[in-house]
Amino acid sequence: MSARDQGLVLFGHGARDPRWADTMKALAERIGALNPDVALKLAYLEFMSPDLSAAIDALVAQGVRTIVVVPVFLAAGGHVLRDLPDRLVAIADRHPGLQVTVESALGSQAPVIDAMAGVCVDALQRPKIPVDER
Repeated sequence: MSARDQGLVLFGHGARDPRWADTMKALAERIGALNPDVALKLAYLEFMSPDLSAAIDALVAQGVRTIVVVPVFLAAGGHVLRDLPDRLVAIADRHPGLQVTVESALGSQAPVIDAMAGVCVDALQRPKIPVDER
């Protein structure tokens, strides 16, 4: 299987404020820098485009036959445990033979927890600005 037969979907919640997607875009850019050959799409549950279905359809149109979906959520709640699988069932019906796997919520993975803990500990060393002075 070539690198272009595989795709990656970063699946996030979405928000009304377009700035919310900046972190998703930064993550996608970093992944592209680490693996320039990856076929990668962003997808959103609500408020933003594309949705999961459109993102996967676009990858399939590029010839992708194996997709890894990474839920870009801090933890696995209802969106990851129910909404995501429900959407994937409908997508599988439209794309027989497409192999889709889902990672655990990004924020629940040990390396991410370690990175977040490091940022929190580092915050203790930074100068403090009282909330009322911001």
